[in-house]
Amino acid sequence: MDWNSQYQSRISTPEEAVKAITSGNRIFMTGNVSVPLKTLAALVKHGPELNNVEICQALTIGPADYVSSNMEGHLRVNTFFISANIRKAVQEGRADFTPVLLSEFPLLFKRGILPIDVALIHVSPPDEHGFCSLGVEVGLTKSPAESARIIIAEVNEKMPRTLGDSFIHVSRINYIVPVDYPIPEMPMSDEGPSDVIERIASYIAEMIPDGATMQMGIGAIPDAVLKYLYHKKDLGVHSELFSDGVMGLVDAGVITNARKTLHPGKIVAGFILGTTKLYNWVDDNPLIELHRTEYVNDPFVIAQNERMVAINSAIEIDLTGQVCADSIGPKLYSGVGGQMDFVYGASRSKDGVPIIALPSDTTLCDGTRISRIATMLKPGAGVVTSRNHVRYIVTEYGVADLYGRSIRQRALALISIAHPDFRSDLEKDARVLNYI
Repeated sequence: MDWNSQYQSRISTPEEAVKAITSGNRIFMTGNVSVPLKTLAALVKHGPELNNVEICQALTIGPADYVSSNMEGHLRVNTFFISANIRKAVQEGRADFTPVLLSEFPLLFKRGILPIDVALIHVSPPDEHGFCSLGVEVGLTKSPAESARIIIAEVNEKMPRTLGDSFIHVSRINYIVPVDYPIPEMPMSDEGPSDVIERIASYIAEMIPDGATMQMGIGAIPDAVLKYLYHKKDLGVHSELFSDGVMGLVDAGVITNARKTLHPGKIVAGFILGTTKLYNWVDDNPLIELHRTEYVNDPFVIAQNERMVAINSAIEIDLTGQVCADSIGPKLYSGVGGQMDFVYGASRSKDGVPIIALPSDTTLCDGTRISRIATMLKPGAGVVTSRNHVRYIVTEYGVADLYGRSIRQRALALISIAHPDFRSDLEKDARVLNYI
Protein backbone atom coordinates (compact mmCIF):
# COMPACT_ATOMS: atom_id res chain seq x y z
CA MET A 1 0.00 0.00 0.00
CA ASP A 2 1.42 3.42 -0.95
CA TRP A 3 1.80 6.01 1.77
CA ASN A 4 -1.08 8.19 0.56
CA SER A 5 -3.49 5.25 0.79
CA GLN A 6 -2.18 4.49 4.29
CA TYR A 7 -2.72 8.12 5.22
CA GLN A 8 -6.31 8.20 3.98
CA SER A 9 -7.17 4.91 5.68
CA ARG A 10 -5.99 6.18 9.08
CA ILE A 11 -7.81 9.50 9.17
CA SER A 12 -9.85 9.83 12.34
CA THR A 13 -11.71 12.37 14.44
CA PRO A 14 -10.20 13.27 17.82
CA GLU A 15 -13.10 11.50 19.54
CA GLU A 16 -12.52 8.28 17.60
CA ALA A 17 -8.75 8.38 18.10
CA VAL A 18 -8.80 8.70 21.90
CA LYS A 19 -10.91 5.54 22.16
CA ALA A 20 -7.63 3.70 21.53
CA ILE A 21 -6.63 4.79 25.06
CA THR A 22 -7.71 2.33 27.73
CA SER A 23 -7.62 2.28 31.52
CA GLY A 24 -4.15 1.81 32.98
CA ASN A 25 -2.38 3.16 29.88
CA ARG A 26 0.66 5.40 30.09
CA ILE A 27 0.48 8.25 27.56
CA PHE A 28 3.25 10.48 26.30
CA MET A 29 1.99 13.90 25.24
CA THR A 30 4.12 16.30 23.22
CA GLY A 31 4.43 19.67 24.89
CA ASN A 32 5.66 23.23 24.76
CA VAL A 33 3.56 25.07 22.11
CA SER A 34 2.98 21.78 20.28
CA VAL A 35 0.31 20.36 22.61
CA PRO A 36 -2.29 18.56 20.40
CA LEU A 37 -5.19 20.69 21.61
CA LYS A 38 -8.10 19.02 19.78
CA THR A 39 -7.04 15.52 20.78
CA LEU A 40 -6.38 16.58 24.36
CA ALA A 41 -9.87 18.13 24.58
CA ALA A 42 -11.35 14.85 23.31
CA LEU A 43 -9.34 12.92 25.89
CA VAL A 44 -10.73 15.11 28.68
CA LYS A 45 -14.28 14.32 27.51
CA HIS A 46 -13.40 10.62 27.33
CA GLY A 47 -11.61 10.78 30.69
CA PRO A 48 -14.55 9.85 32.97
CA GLU A 49 -14.77 6.51 31.15
CA LEU A 50 -11.13 5.73 31.99
CA ASN A 51 -9.30 4.85 35.20
CA ASN A 52 -5.66 5.40 36.18
CA VAL A 53 -4.37 6.78 32.89
CA GLU A 54 -0.96 8.45 33.30
CA ILE A 55 -0.01 11.38 31.06
CA CYS A 56 3.76 11.92 30.87
CA GLN A 57 4.84 15.36 29.68
CA ALA A 58 7.30 18.21 30.07
CA LEU A 59 6.38 21.91 29.82
CA THR A 60 2.97 22.51 28.23
CA ILE A 61 1.22 25.64 26.99
CA GLY A 62 -2.56 25.92 26.88
CA PRO A 63 -5.68 24.83 28.75
CA ALA A 64 -5.20 22.51 31.71
CA ASP A 65 -8.64 20.89 32.01
CA TYR A 66 -6.87 17.54 32.05
CA VAL A 67 -5.49 18.26 35.54
CA SER A 68 -8.75 19.57 36.99
CA SER A 69 -10.02 17.98 40.20
CA ASN A 70 -12.80 16.10 38.39
CA MET A 71 -10.16 14.14 36.47
CA GLU A 72 -8.85 12.55 39.69
CA GLY A 73 -8.83 8.78 39.40
CA HIS A 74 -9.22 9.04 35.64
CA LEU A 75 -6.31 11.07 34.22
CA ARG A 76 -3.18 11.85 36.24
CA VAL A 77 -0.30 13.94 34.95
CA ASN A 78 3.30 12.94 35.58
CA THR A 79 5.29 16.00 34.55
CA PHE A 80 9.06 16.27 34.21
CA PHE A 81 8.98 20.08 34.20
CA ILE A 82 6.31 22.06 36.05
CA SER A 83 4.70 24.63 33.78
CA ALA A 84 2.38 27.36 35.06
CA ASN A 85 -0.79 25.65 33.88
CA ILE A 86 -0.26 22.57 36.08
CA ARG A 87 1.73 24.06 38.96
CA LYS A 88 -1.28 24.25 41.29
CA ALA A 89 -2.18 20.60 40.62
CA VAL A 90 1.38 19.48 41.44
CA GLN A 91 1.54 21.58 44.60
CA GLU A 92 -1.83 20.21 45.74
CA GLY A 93 -0.76 16.61 45.09
CA ARG A 94 -3.19 16.03 42.21
CA ALA A 95 -0.36 15.63 39.70
CA ASP A 96 3.08 14.06 39.95
CA PHE A 97 6.53 15.53 39.30
CA THR A 98 9.51 13.42 38.24
CA PRO A 99 12.88 15.22 38.50
CA VAL A 100 15.20 14.45 35.57
CA LEU A 101 17.79 16.22 33.45
CA LEU A 102 16.31 17.32 30.15
CA SER A 103 19.01 15.34 28.33
CA GLU A 104 17.73 12.15 29.99
CA PHE A 105 13.98 12.80 29.69
CA PRO A 106 13.55 10.99 26.32
CA LEU A 107 15.77 8.12 27.48
CA LEU A 108 13.28 7.14 30.21
CA PHE A 109 10.90 6.11 27.42
CA LYS A 110 13.46 4.98 24.87
CA ARG A 111 15.08 2.57 27.35
CA GLY A 112 11.75 1.21 28.60
CA ILE A 113 12.08 2.59 32.11
CA LEU A 114 8.67 4.16 31.52
CA PRO A 115 7.07 2.09 28.74
CA ILE A 116 4.64 4.11 26.60
CA ASP A 117 1.32 2.72 25.40
CA VAL A 118 0.10 5.75 23.43
CA ALA A 119 1.88 8.87 22.13
CA LEU A 120 -0.09 12.03 21.36
CA ILE A 121 1.93 14.10 18.90
CA HIS A 122 1.46 17.12 16.62
CA VAL A 123 2.98 17.21 13.14
CA SER A 124 3.05 18.99 9.78
CA PRO A 125 1.31 17.60 6.69
CA PRO A 126 3.35 14.90 4.93
CA ASP A 127 5.78 15.73 2.14
CA GLU A 128 5.83 13.97 -1.22
CA HIS A 129 7.56 10.99 0.39
CA GLY A 130 5.05 10.60 3.22
CA PHE A 131 7.17 12.12 5.97
CA CYS A 132 5.59 14.48 8.50
CA SER A 133 7.77 16.89 10.46
CA LEU A 134 7.44 17.21 14.23
CA GLY A 135 7.62 20.94 13.65
CA VAL A 136 8.25 23.22 16.61
CA GLU A 137 8.83 20.38 19.12
CA VAL A 138 11.26 17.68 18.06
CA GLY A 139 13.71 17.19 20.90
CA LEU A 140 11.42 15.88 23.62
CA THR A 141 9.02 14.06 21.26
CA LYS A 142 10.94 12.04 18.68
CA SER A 143 12.21 9.23 20.92
CA PRO A 144 9.08 8.82 23.11
CA ALA A 145 6.90 8.71 19.97
CA GLU A 146 9.10 6.02 18.44
CA SER A 147 8.81 4.05 21.69
CA ALA A 148 5.00 4.00 21.82
CA ARG A 149 2.78 1.08 20.77
CA ILE A 150 0.18 3.46 19.33
CA ILE A 151 0.71 6.92 17.85
CA ILE A 152 -2.10 9.45 17.57
CA ALA A 153 -1.03 12.47 15.52
CA GLU A 154 -2.72 15.77 14.88
CA VAL A 155 -1.70 16.78 11.36
CA ASN A 156 -1.89 20.56 11.33
CA GLU A 157 -1.81 22.71 8.21
CA LYS A 158 -0.26 25.48 10.36
CA MET A 159 2.61 23.38 11.73
CA PRO A 160 5.93 24.41 10.14
CA ARG A 161 8.08 21.80 8.45
CA THR A 162 11.34 21.92 10.38
CA LEU A 163 14.42 20.06 9.23
CA GLY A 164 16.98 17.88 10.97
CA ASP A 165 16.14 14.66 12.85
CA SER A 166 12.53 15.79 12.82
CA PHE A 167 10.55 13.38 10.66
CA ILE A 168 8.10 10.55 11.18
CA HIS A 169 6.56 8.56 8.31
CA VAL A 170 2.79 8.25 8.04
CA SER A 171 3.17 4.46 8.14
CA ARG A 172 4.22 4.79 11.79
CA ILE A 173 1.08 6.71 12.74
CA ASN A 174 -1.99 4.71 13.78
CA TYR A 175 -4.53 7.53 14.01
CA ILE A 176 -4.31 10.69 11.88
CA VAL A 177 -6.37 13.64 13.11
CA PRO A 178 -6.42 16.46 10.51
CA VAL A 179 -6.61 19.93 12.14
CA ASP A 180 -6.07 23.51 11.07
CA TYR A 181 -5.46 25.96 13.91
CA PRO A 182 -2.63 28.40 14.71
CA ILE A 183 0.29 27.13 16.77
CA PRO A 184 0.06 28.90 20.18
CA GLU A 185 2.46 31.78 20.71
CA MET A 186 4.78 32.08 23.70
CA PRO A 187 6.86 35.27 23.68
CA MET A 188 9.77 35.06 26.13
CA SER A 189 8.57 38.11 28.05
CA ASP A 190 5.08 39.58 28.17
CA GLU A 191 6.05 42.17 30.77
CA GLY A 192 7.81 44.64 28.49
CA PRO A 193 11.30 46.04 29.05
CA SER A 194 12.69 46.17 32.60
CA ASP A 195 15.69 48.25 33.68
CA VAL A 196 16.91 45.35 35.84
CA ILE A 197 16.66 42.82 33.01
CA GLU A 198 18.33 45.21 30.59
CA ARG A 199 21.29 45.81 32.94
CA ILE A 200 21.75 42.09 33.47
CA ALA A 201 21.57 41.50 29.72
CA SER A 202 24.19 44.16 29.03
CA TYR A 203 26.64 42.54 31.48
CA ILE A 204 26.13 39.14 29.88
CA ALA A 205 26.61 40.54 26.37
CA GLU A 206 30.08 41.78 27.38
CA MET A 207 31.00 38.21 28.33
CA ILE A 208 30.13 36.73 24.92
CA PRO A 209 33.15 36.63 22.60
CA ASP A 210 33.07 36.79 18.82
CA GLY A 211 32.66 33.29 17.40
CA ALA A 212 30.77 32.05 20.46
CA THR A 213 28.10 29.37 20.28
CA MET A 214 25.13 30.24 22.51
CA GLN A 215 22.49 28.47 24.52
CA MET A 216 19.55 30.55 25.72
CA GLY A 217 17.30 29.08 28.40
CA ILE A 218 13.66 30.01 28.90
CA GLY A 219 12.90 33.50 30.18
CA ALA A 220 13.21 37.22 29.69
CA ILE A 221 16.94 37.49 30.49
CA PRO A 222 18.33 35.17 27.78
CA ASP A 223 16.03 36.77 25.22
CA ALA A 224 17.03 40.29 26.28
CA VAL A 225 20.73 39.46 25.84
CA LEU A 226 20.23 39.02 22.09
CA LYS A 227 19.42 42.74 21.67
CA TYR A 228 22.92 43.64 22.88
CA LEU A 229 24.82 41.46 20.43
CA TYR A 230 24.51 43.36 17.15
CA HIS A 231 28.16 44.45 17.30
CA LYS A 232 29.40 40.85 17.62
CA LYS A 233 30.72 38.64 14.82
CA ASP A 234 30.06 35.07 13.73
CA LEU A 235 27.91 33.90 16.62
CA GLY A 236 26.28 30.48 16.56
CA VAL A 237 23.42 28.69 18.30
CA HIS A 238 23.32 25.27 19.94
CA SER A 239 20.45 25.36 22.41
CA GLU A 240 17.57 23.27 23.72
CA LEU A 241 15.34 26.10 22.43
CA PHE A 242 15.41 29.48 20.74
CA SER A 243 12.92 32.28 20.25
CA ASP A 244 12.23 35.34 18.08
CA GLY A 245 15.35 37.28 19.02
CA VAL A 246 17.49 34.98 16.89
CA MET A 247 15.85 36.14 13.64
CA GLY A 248 17.13 39.71 13.84
CA LEU A 249 20.69 38.59 14.52
CA VAL A 250 20.57 36.23 11.54
CA ASP A 251 19.25 39.00 9.28
CA ALA A 252 21.98 41.35 10.55
CA GLY A 253 24.71 38.83 9.75
CA VAL A 254 25.68 38.41 13.41
CA ILE A 255 24.52 34.81 13.79
CA THR A 256 26.30 33.01 10.97
CA ASN A 257 27.25 29.76 12.77
CA ALA A 258 30.43 29.93 10.67
CA ARG A 259 32.81 29.38 13.60
CA LYS A 260 30.90 26.60 15.29
CA THR A 261 33.08 23.56 15.84
CA LEU A 262 30.02 21.25 15.77
CA HIS A 263 27.38 21.58 13.03
CA PRO A 264 29.03 24.64 11.45
CA GLY A 265 26.62 26.75 9.45
CA LYS A 266 23.56 25.45 11.32
CA ILE A 267 21.37 26.61 14.20
CA VAL A 268 20.83 23.45 16.26
CA ALA A 269 18.04 23.14 18.83
CA GLY A 270 15.44 20.77 20.24
CA PHE A 271 12.36 22.97 20.16
CA ILE A 272 11.10 26.47 19.43
CA LEU A 273 9.07 28.91 21.53
CA GLY A 274 7.92 32.25 20.16
CA THR A 275 5.49 33.93 17.82
CA THR A 276 3.86 33.06 14.50
CA LYS A 277 6.53 35.15 12.77
CA LEU A 278 9.17 32.76 14.12
CA TYR A 279 7.18 29.67 13.16
CA ASN A 280 6.88 30.96 9.59
CA TRP A 281 10.60 31.75 9.51
CA VAL A 282 11.69 28.24 10.51
CA ASP A 283 9.38 26.57 7.98
CA ASP A 284 11.54 24.56 5.57
CA ASN A 285 14.51 26.76 6.50
CA PRO A 286 17.78 24.87 5.83
CA LEU A 287 19.59 27.07 8.35
CA ILE A 288 17.68 25.35 11.17
CA GLU A 289 18.14 21.76 12.36
CA LEU A 290 16.07 20.35 15.22
CA HIS A 291 17.39 17.22 16.92
CA ARG A 292 16.54 14.89 19.79
CA THR A 293 17.12 16.42 23.20
CA GLU A 294 19.24 13.48 24.36
CA TYR A 295 21.67 14.65 21.66
CA VAL A 296 21.29 18.45 21.82
CA ASN A 297 21.52 18.53 25.62
CA ASP A 298 24.21 15.90 26.09
CA PRO A 299 26.98 17.78 27.98
CA PHE A 300 29.64 15.88 26.06
CA VAL A 301 28.08 16.96 22.76
CA ILE A 302 27.67 20.54 23.98
CA ALA A 303 31.33 20.63 25.03
CA GLN A 304 32.43 20.00 21.44
CA ASN A 305 31.42 23.58 20.66
CA GLU A 306 34.33 25.87 21.50
CA ARG A 307 33.48 29.17 23.22
CA MET A 308 30.15 27.67 24.36
CA VAL A 309 28.09 30.27 26.26
CA ALA A 310 25.22 28.96 28.41
CA ILE A 311 22.72 31.48 29.82
CA ASN A 312 20.30 30.23 32.47
CA SER A 313 18.34 31.67 35.38
CA ALA A 314 17.72 30.89 39.04
CA ILE A 315 15.28 31.46 41.88
CA GLU A 316 17.98 31.99 44.53
CA ILE A 317 21.68 31.41 45.14
CA ASP A 318 23.41 30.95 48.49
CA LEU A 319 26.75 32.41 49.53
CA THR A 320 28.60 29.19 48.71
CA GLY A 321 27.31 29.19 45.11
CA GLN A 322 24.49 26.64 45.34
CA VAL A 323 21.84 27.45 42.72
CA CYS A 324 18.16 26.73 43.28
CA ALA A 325 16.10 26.96 40.10
CA ASP A 326 13.25 24.47 40.56
CA SER A 327 11.53 25.19 43.87
CA ILE A 328 10.66 27.87 46.40
CA GLY A 329 11.75 26.13 49.56
CA PRO A 330 9.97 22.75 49.44
CA LYS A 331 7.24 24.06 47.11
CA LEU A 332 7.91 22.58 43.68
CA TYR A 333 7.89 25.31 41.05
CA SER A 334 9.50 24.28 37.73
CA GLY A 335 12.32 21.79 37.07
CA VAL A 336 15.97 21.39 36.19
CA GLY A 337 15.28 21.78 32.46
CA GLY A 338 18.51 22.04 30.51
CA GLN A 339 20.38 24.13 33.07
CA MET A 340 22.69 21.44 34.41
CA ASP A 341 23.26 19.96 30.95
CA PHE A 342 24.46 23.27 29.55
CA VAL A 343 26.29 24.53 32.63
CA TYR A 344 28.40 21.38 32.61
CA GLY A 345 28.71 21.28 28.82
CA ALA A 346 29.86 24.91 28.65
CA SER A 347 32.26 24.28 31.55
CA ARG A 348 33.87 21.48 29.58
CA SER A 349 34.00 23.55 26.38
CA LYS A 350 37.25 25.23 25.35
CA ASP A 351 36.89 28.87 26.51
CA GLY A 352 33.31 28.14 27.59
CA VAL A 353 31.22 30.63 29.60
CA PRO A 354 28.50 29.09 31.83
CA ILE A 355 26.28 31.85 33.26
CA ILE A 356 23.50 31.90 35.86
CA ALA A 357 21.64 35.21 35.82
CA LEU A 358 18.97 36.61 38.13
CA PRO A 359 17.67 39.92 39.52
CA SER A 360 19.20 40.70 42.90
CA ASP A 361 15.90 40.87 44.81
CA THR A 362 12.21 40.08 44.58
CA THR A 363 8.97 40.98 46.34
CA LEU A 364 6.83 38.22 47.80
CA CYS A 365 3.03 38.05 47.61
CA ASP A 366 2.74 39.58 51.09
CA GLY A 367 4.82 42.60 50.02
CA THR A 368 8.03 41.48 51.73
CA ARG A 369 11.20 42.24 49.79
CA ILE A 370 13.94 39.61 49.93
CA SER A 371 17.40 39.15 48.49
CA ARG A 372 17.82 36.44 45.87
CA ILE A 373 21.45 36.19 46.91
CA ALA A 374 20.74 34.38 50.17
CA THR A 375 22.88 33.43 53.16
CA MET A 376 21.44 29.93 52.85
CA LEU A 377 18.87 28.42 50.52
CA LYS A 378 15.39 28.14 51.97
CA PRO A 379 14.78 24.85 53.85
CA GLY A 380 13.69 22.25 51.33
CA ALA A 381 15.03 24.16 48.31
CA GLY A 382 16.37 22.03 45.48
CA VAL A 383 19.96 22.44 44.30
CA VAL A 384 19.94 22.41 40.50
CA THR A 385 23.49 23.61 39.84
CA SER A 386 25.82 22.56 42.65
CA ARG A 387 28.52 24.79 44.08
CA ASN A 388 31.00 22.42 42.43
CA HIS A 389 29.64 23.18 38.96
CA VAL A 390 28.82 26.88 39.23
CA ARG A 391 30.90 29.45 37.33
CA TYR A 392 29.58 32.95 36.63
CA ILE A 393 26.69 34.62 38.51
CA VAL A 394 25.23 37.83 37.07
CA THR A 395 22.82 40.33 38.65
CA GLU A 396 22.08 43.92 37.70
CA TYR A 397 25.00 44.88 39.98
CA GLY A 398 27.69 42.96 38.16
CA VAL A 399 29.39 39.62 37.60
CA ALA A 400 30.79 37.21 40.19
CA ASP A 401 33.28 34.63 38.92
CA LEU A 402 33.13 31.73 41.40
CA TYR A 403 35.30 29.20 39.59
CA GLY A 404 38.32 28.15 41.60
CA ARG A 405 37.29 30.49 44.43
CA SER A 406 37.18 29.60 48.12
CA ILE A 407 34.00 29.93 50.17
CA ARG A 408 35.37 33.18 51.59
CA GLN A 409 36.07 34.56 48.13
CA ARG A 410 32.69 33.38 46.85
CA ALA A 411 30.77 34.95 49.70
CA LEU A 412 32.52 38.30 49.20
CA ALA A 413 31.98 38.19 45.42
CA LEU A 414 28.28 37.34 45.75
CA ILE A 415 27.69 39.99 48.41
CA SER A 416 29.24 42.55 46.04
CA ILE A 417 26.56 41.85 43.39
CA ALA A 418 23.65 41.55 45.84
CA HIS A 419 21.19 44.42 46.15
CA PRO A 420 22.81 47.17 48.27
CA ASP A 421 19.88 47.08 50.72
CA PHE A 422 20.81 43.54 51.75
CA ARG A 423 24.61 43.56 51.64
CA SER A 424 25.23 44.46 55.28
CA ASP A 425 22.94 41.69 56.55
CA LEU A 426 24.55 39.18 54.20
CA GLU A 427 27.98 40.22 55.44
CA LYS A 428 26.90 39.80 59.08
CA ASP A 429 25.51 36.35 58.36
CA ALA A 430 28.66 35.37 56.50
CA ARG A 431 30.75 36.35 59.53
CA VAL A 432 28.54 34.33 61.88
CA LEU A 433 29.01 31.31 59.63
CA ASN A 434 32.78 31.95 59.46
CA TYR A 435 32.62 32.30 55.72
CA ILE A 436 34.50 35.61 55.91
